[in-house]
Amino acid sequence: MKDDRTLDRLVGQLTLEQKVRLLTGATTWRTAAEADIGLREMVMSDGPAGVRGEAWDERRPSALLPSASALGALWDEELVEELGGLLAAEAARKGVDVVLAPTLNLHRTPLGGRHFECFSEDPELTGRTGAALIRGIQSHGVAATAKHYVANDSETDRLTVDVRASERTLREVYLAPFEAAVEAGVWLVMAGYNAVNNVTMTASPLLREPLKGEWGFDGVVVSDWAALRSAEEPARAALDLAMPGPQSPWGASLVRAVKDGRVPEEAVDEKVRRLLRLADRVGAFAPPRRRRKPVRNSYESRALLRRAAAAGSVLLTNRGVLPLDPTELSTVAVIGAHAAAPRTQGGGSAGVFPSDVVTPLAGIRARLRGRARVVHVPGPTPGVAPSPLDTDRCRDPRSGAPGVLLRVLDESGRELHAEHRLSGRQLEPDLPAGARTVEISAVLRPRQAGAWTFGVGGFGRMTLTVDGLTLLEGVFLRETDDPAVVHVNPPVREARAVLTSKRPVHVVARRELVPGCGRATVVTAAPPEPDAELVSATAVEAARAADVAIVVVGTTEHDETEGYDRSGLSLGGHQDDLVRAVAAANARTVVVVNSGGPVEMPWREEVGALLLAWFPGQEAGAGLADVLFGLAEPGGRLPTTWGASLADAPVTRTRPVGGRLPYSEGLHIGHRAWLRAGRAPAFWFGHGLGYTTWEYEAVDAPTKVAAGDAFTMRVRLRNTGTRAGREVVQVYMARPGSSVERPLRWFVGYAAVRAEAGRAVTADVEVPARALRHWSEEERAWSTEPGPYRLMVGRSAGDRRWEGTVTVERRAVTG
Repeated sequence: MKDDRTLDRLVGQLTLEQKVRLLTGATTWRTAAEADIGLREMVMSDGPAGVRGEAWDERRPSALLPSASALGALWDEELVEELGGLLAAEAARKGVDVVLAPTLNLHRTPLGGRHFECFSEDPELTGRTGAALIRGIQSHGVAATAKHYVANDSETDRLTVDVRASERTLREVYLAPFEAAVEAGVWLVMAGYNAVNNVTMTASPLLREPLKGEWGFDGVVVSDWAALRSAEEPARAALDLAMPGPQSPWGASLVRAVKDGRVPEEAVDEKVRRLLRLADRVGAFAPPRRRRKPVRNSYESRALLRRAAAAGSVLLTNRGVLPLDPTELSTVAVIGAHAAAPRTQGGGSAGVFPSDVVTPLAGIRARLRGRARVVHVPGPTPGVAPSPLDTDRCRDPRSGAPGVLLRVLDESGRELHAEHRLSGRQLEPDLPAGARTVEISAVLRPRQAGAWTFGVGGFGRMTLTVDGLTLLEGVFLRETDDPAVVHVNPPVREARAVLTSKRPVHVVARRELVPGCGRATVVTAAPPEPDAELVSATAVEAARAADVAIVVVGTTEHDETEGYDRSGLSLGGHQDDLVRAVAAANARTVVVVNSGGPVEMPWREEVGALLLAWFPGQEAGAGLADVLFGLAEPGGRLPTTWGASLADAPVTRTRPVGGRLPYSEGLHIGHRAWLRAGRAPAFWFGHGLGYTTWEYEAVDAPTKVAAGDAFTMRVRLRNTGTRAGREVVQVYMARPGSSVERPLRWFVGYAAVRAEAGRAVTADVEVPARALRHWSEEERAWSTEPGPYRLMVGRSAGDRRWEGTVTVERRAVTG
């Protein structure tokens, strides 16, 4: 590794223009190269659930991990670290140096649209999980990125929102996971779009203190994509790299600002020095032949993803139904549209294209093949928007191959480029010189007649025809600057056409390219909506005739996505009615919830078992089947408190007023907020059942500890069930009579243990010194209040099995 003296020498070899050029991306995903010092480009990629690479191309698949909220549910740092290694292997396979993960923002409110991309509601659990992922990624020479610094916890007006939070709230809650990331050695931190206390994050003093100063972060602070809106303030602040490129407010403007004395050249030198340190860490000074090689094969990757999908699933209730014994089953009814078409990931810029997905239906069928009959009834549609054209329903009208024909036309309609693609969702079509129009066409084979819904997404003038009949034509203006909307999820305009037979029809959609409106083009189609009462009755009959009914319900791609917050927590599309009807017909009904964040489950006490699968990645069905049939235990614990209804949730505000979003709840989010409000949720933070039972026999904890010291609690427990299992021992703390405001109790640590049936085991839970400290705004420093603290050991924030007291003593001053 290059030392600081070598980095200084390299910086000294560059002109001001060369240095400034390094501080803006060369492309959307690449940094600039500099031949004079032997520096190649560095490649970046989105990465929380998989490494897509530089292109949105469905022909270049990626391994798809469970969503971040599912990783938060693991409560297993070793497994998270192993998944980080898989991300690093994927990065190496795709030639990527920097993975834009993990997301360390918090589940402040259940309405957060990007809930699925964040680990948990709690800063301690988020920090530990994020640190593990960082270690796993960076141990293979790939950089991780802690994002989005800081208080970027909702999506409404996310480009401009000004979050107002006290210094103490920031320090103890929202900055804490980033501090843990720096302690883990993270190489990049991403500054968010939002402002905090009236200063946009790309120019915020928080980038210097505490990030680079107090915490000693020596890596690169990169902007979120297009978050940089001015030249001088971020240049004088601690932002280092503006992405994407090649256009940004830096460049010639920054060169002039330095020459005119408005920005010190030393500030530019410091930014370049950090960038070169990153380049050295990822091997960007090394010859290409020495670059990393993939470290995992496909079989190993899929086995790991299957294990993770099972380990993160959370068993919320179980009335003796799970696990299922295949030898006792003759017929199983699998019900719900999500069973055959699950949501494996959330929507937005972090999406990837998996090579294939094991659906819940496929996983259950594979497990029961040759043993029991599996009947699938989709039930009512869950209210999803029409899906993009795909290989299952469409053929390229030119080649006849499954998929669509993508063409790029000039102003006169002449074809400039054409290629066969696999999806009607094309976000980055190649645009030759003179490109004016993007066209996607396909021969659709309808499986039923009736009123079909077709759609085209994008901006500018768009047309949509079916067999030459124009269904939609008009000019559709861009109404947002949000890059996730413009480039990833453009609005889809819909129209209907009655197809009188199952005869194939020719669908053609065109959008004209307008400057500043991106090039993403989406073409969708959906068959007629089935009669909800009829299909529900069919589902009920199937459930009544089966030994067990497995109902898979969940959110839609428009419920949980980047760029939008949620408006409610209820399941759409008659799903609640479906669950109730099936549960009434069969007492052995298992409900599987396929969502990234909390949903209302008004029927939760009416079903035989309730299992939370999250967005489980590409091995969804395989991991689910392992849990349902007892090959694996549902190992997850809730990383977020789930309320019975949105109306019960103490913190729900996501919408700014006058551009400002006050975090008026202060320290009290998640389970802390529920405790403060005196309300009982449906399921507490930390809740989760296994397939065995546990008795907490004894706790060994210190009675005194010096201020500033960590301490360890030893919890002896016994597996009192009939099979091996895993238990997550959780420790919470309280400070009755404190001189400063505190949560009623707060989470301070955990340890997971495993034991065979009847065996005892000891969990060692380390309580870090930071768990006892608070931020003093008067002294602008950390302080630990002496006196007695309550210690609580339990299975969740609402299930305590032991209580004790530890007294914190002032540390003696010596010397």
